[in-house]
Parts: sequence; C-alpha cells; structure tokens
Amino acid sequence: MRAKLFWKLGVTYLVLLLGVLFAVDLYSARVLRRDSIRSTDDKLATLLNVTVARPPDVKNAAALRSWVAWAAASGVRVSVIDSSGRIVADSTADPSVAGSQAGAPEVARALAGGEGASVRNSASGEQFAYHAKRCQLASGEPFVIRFGLPLTGIAFSLEELRERLLVASFTILVVGALVSFLFSRTFAVRVAQLKDFSSRVARGDFRALRFEGPRDELADLANSLNETAAKLDTTIRSLSGERNQSSAILRSMVEGVAVIDAHERLVFCNRAFLDILNLDAAKSERRPMIEVIRNSELLGLIRQALEGAEGLQTDIAMGFIQQRHFSVTAAPVKSLESSVLMASASPNSMPGEKPSGAVVVLHDVTELRRLERVRQDFVANVSHEFKTPLTAIQGFAETLLAGALNDPNNNRRFLEIIRDHATRLARLTDDLLKLARIEAGKLELQFLPVNVSDLIEGCVETSLLKSTQKQINLDVDLPATLPPIRADASLLHEVLQNLVDNAIQYTPPGGNIQVRAFAHRREAVVTVEDTGIGIPLAEQERIFERFYRVDVARSREAGGTGLGLSIARHIVEAHGGRIWVESEVGRGSKFSFSVPLEG
Repeated sequence: MRAKLFWKLGVTYLVLLLGVLFAVDLYSARVLRRDSIRSTDDKLATLLNVTVARPPDVKNAAALRSWVAWAAASGVRVSVIDSSGRIVADSTADPSVAGSQAGAPEVARALAGGEGASVRNSASGEQFAYHAKRCQLASGEPFVIRFGLPLTGIAFSLEELRERLLVASFTILVVGALVSFLFSRTFAVRVAQLKDFSSRVARGDFRALRFEGPRDELADLANSLNETAAKLDTTIRSLSGERNQSSAILRSMVEGVAVIDAHERLVFCNRAFLDILNLDAAKSERRPMIEVIRNSELLGLIRQALEGAEGLQTDIAMGFIQQRHFSVTAAPVKSLESSVLMASASPNSMPGEKPSGAVVVLHDVTELRRLERVRQDFVANVSHEFKTPLTAIQGFAETLLAGALNDPNNNRRFLEIIRDHATRLARLTDDLLKLARIEAGKLELQFLPVNVSDLIEGCVETSLLKSTQKQINLDVDLPATLPPIRADASLLHEVLQNLVDNAIQYTPPGGNIQVRAFAHRREAVVTVEDTGIGIPLAEQERIFERFYRVDVARSREAGGTGLGLSIARHIVEAHGGRIWVESEVGRGSKFSFSVPLEG
C-alpha cells in the first residue's frame, strides 16, 4: 500500500509538472510570436506613415526607383503596386518577373479600405510580415505602397527561447520531481502509519500512535484516531467486564438460562440449562430448539414469548423414574430499534414488530415440591397416627365408664388395650421430639472410639430372638480386624437396630438376613441385607422421609411409627456419614450406612 500510494502521488505530481511546463513552453512561444509580429507590424506602419508623407512619382520610372531605394534604406522590402495588382517597383525583385499581387490579402485590404496587413509566405517560401497603404495623387489612379520584413528573427528568437525554456524546464522538472517524490514518500509513510494503527486497533491493540510530522490535517487525524482508540479501549474494557460479570453470574446460577433467537434457534445457554436437559454444549449451539428441547410445554411457552407475550410462567415436570419439577419463566427480547420505536410511540399505539428472541429461565423446584409434599404428608400422617390410638383410648375408656369396668371378663383386656395405645402415643411423641431436636441441631453427640464389631454383635444378639421366632436366618460377616470409628455408640446402636428390625419385619419366614461391615478408604461401611419383599425403585427416594411407609398396613401392625429411617438418616449425617438403600422388588433390600474412621 505504501509503494502504491508513493508512486501514485509521485507520478501524479510529475505528470502535472510536465503538463505545466509543456503549457508554459507552448504559451510562451505563441506569445513571443504574436508580440514579435505585432512589433514588426507597428514598425512597418510607422515607416509607411513616414514615407507616405513623401509619395513617389509613379509616372517617372527613374524617380520611382530612386524613391524605392530611399525607402528601402530603412531595411524593409518596398513594393509599389498599381490598382490592378501589378508591381510597378520593388526593392528586391524585378517587377517584370513578379506575378500579380491582386490576390495578396494586405493589397486587397489596402485598395478596399486604405490600409492592410498580413503575415504569409513569399514566393521564395520565406515568411514575411506585410503592411500596405493606399496612396492616390490628385492627377492619377490609386496605388499601393507595401513594406515587408522577413520573420527569420522571430524564428531565431523562438529557438533561443525554447532552448532556454528546455534548460529551465529540465531543471525545474528535476527539482520538482525530487520535491514531489520526497513529499509523496513522506505523505505515504504518514498514511501507512495511520493504516498500521487502524490495523492494530482492529486487532485489539489500542496503544496510542506516536505520529511525527508537521501539524497538518494528518496530524489532526492521528490525534482523533488516538482519542477514538482510547474511547474504544475504555468502552471495550467496560463491555468485557460487564460480559465477564454477566457470564460469571450466569455460570454460577443454579437456574437454567437460555436465549432463543427469532428463528427458534438456541443461541446461548448456561451450564445449568445443559445439565437440566442433558445436552451437549457443542451439539446444541445454533441448533433449532425443537431438536434440543423435547418438552412440549416448554416449547409452547417459548413460542408464546417469541410471539411477544409477556409475563409467561408455568410449572413443568421432567423425567419418568425420578421426576424433577421446574418453574419456567419466559420473556420476549425486544430489539434496539423496536425499543426506540416503542419509547417514541404514543401510549395507545400497538407496535406490530415481533421480538428478536426470547429468554427462558428454568428454576428447579423439585426439592420445594418434595418438601411441600412431605409437609402435607407429615400433617396427614401425624393426624392419622394420633387419631387411631386416641380413638381407641377414647372408645375403650367410654366403654369402661359405661359399665364394662365392672365386667371381670373384659375390663382388664380393655385397660391393656388403652395402655398399649398410650404406649404407642408415647413412643410416637418421643420419636417426634427426637426428630425435632435432630433437625433443629440440638442433638447432643458424645463422640468416643467405638468398636464396630461390638456394636454389630450387640444389635444382632438383641434381634436374635425375633429372627428365631420368625424362622429367619440372621448371619454376621465381619473382617478379622476392623478399625474403630469415632461416634456416639448409643445413637449408632439405634440406627443399626432399626435397620435389623426392619429387615426382620419385611422378610418372610425362611428368609436370610446378613449383617456385614468393612473399611473403605477413610470410613467404615455397615450393611444389612435381607431377602424380603423389596422396595420399588420409585419409592426408594422417599423411604427416608418422615412417616413414609411402603407397606402401611404391615408397618402399623408391627407397631412402627414411620420415623425410624428418617431418624437414622439424621443420626448418620450428624456423624458425617451417609445412608442409602439398594433394593429390588421380590429379591430383598440392602441398607448401608458409612461413618468416618477414628483419626
């Protein structure tokens, strides 16, 4: 670009200079010729005026020749021509051999108007300037006196002028070429600096341009570009900061956020949105949303937002086995032009332009819905659990008061029933209070070294009688050495006892229950595996909720409160461990919990 601009400017200036010099040469030659001819004609006219004052005697040949010689002494060619155009006398040629001059322009003008002049070639081919004047004696016909001067001096002057102009033009051309090429180079270098600076700015390099040169328009342009680059740098830094901040906010959001353009293509989504819909970022970008989003309710909501609907919000459920609930909000995105038009329009006007896109936000409310369900179930279960024993106590108490108290065959049995239900109410109340203390963080734990083998053997020994009565084989599988754990022995005993009792309760006669323990990494894992009825997969997620029972009738018959597994989960989590279940309907269940090892 620099070479092109340099040669363009240099050659342009050189051509202009050549054109100016050529025009000067041409104009100077013409002006010199014109001025020389005019000066010659003035000289001829002056000489004619002087000589006409003493006109010749054309009738006397000797006197005429003497007059012609006298007039020619001034250095001009003198001719005397009669009215027919014949040369009567001439200072340089023989009149007898000279042709007629009737067609000469100066002669014709002189005969017609009294005086005439012309510049033309003579019979010898030499160019002359002629001036003629008509004279007339009182006793004769008119005749013409013509003076002429050759223009050879003008040609010599023109040659000399052109030689001087050539030397001057060559000198000016050389100097002008050097100056023009120097100026062109300087100008091209400065323009190239501006070009390189613009390229740097386009690449994101906003360093100021050090522009050297005279204080002219290019310097002002460089200063303006520096100011523009500084403002661009500030603006881009601000936008980059806002973009990074927005990106960080969107990445850290647990809500799924996605932007869909007017052509229903997914143009942006954060990690949470991809995780919610199990999408691959590389395969989802710029794809039609119908290929990415497989939920009809969500698609319908997005399409409504793309049509311009405001305030769209709904709840949707996704998944089949482990269903998740989401609160979905969708809003249209107006383009900048639409926003300006809407701002300038009257309040009653209705803009018809569609949005340029839509933003959809998915908020996971699965836990909230689960808690709402747990709360509802808790209220219903507590009411039901209290209602049954209270109704029994009230009914049998009224029966006793009505006269059964004196019935020796039934009064004792009624009182025992009242006692059993009162005991059930007390146990339920104790479990609720314990669960409330645990959830409130008021459970006091006494962490001491605990031998896992002793803990398991104590629980198995307690449950051995129940398993024997039900004809269930209860086995223990413990390693030779098992590191101790740091825990509250009584609370962990309660957890393990609950798991063993549940296994005995839900295992039919002739089944097997096996209690195992092993060390894994930095924790001890205890498992209680049975061959009982099993737990459906859909129920396994809720098995540790309060009052939740898979077999409600059977649990109540065994006297369970429905709080054991919930209490066990809280106790294990308070120890820094976790509890989980693996089960298959008809093939038994395997409950496991882990507790960190001591140290």
